[in-house]
Amino acid sequence: MSTPTESVLTVKEVADYLRVNQRTVYRLAVERRLPGFKVGATWRFKRGDIDAWIAAQSSAIASPDAAAAPGEGRKT
Repeated sequence: MSTPTESVLTVKEVADYLRVNQRTVYRLAVERRLPGFKVGATWRFKRGDIDAWIAAQSSAIASPDAAAAPGEGRKT
């Protein structure tokens, strides 16, 4: 029997979990910015990997290096 951290999620489930559009999940997965894997033609995601990714995103924002260069980032 699998534990909740071992469960595998679909694109829709990850989108609901992150509260983003499904297209965002696809884009991040294709760009390898979101940890996932393909089963045939469909993407799947381990809940534990998604939770670790969320924690890494949170710590990257809170790190002193990220705050040191407020003018850096996406150029418009």
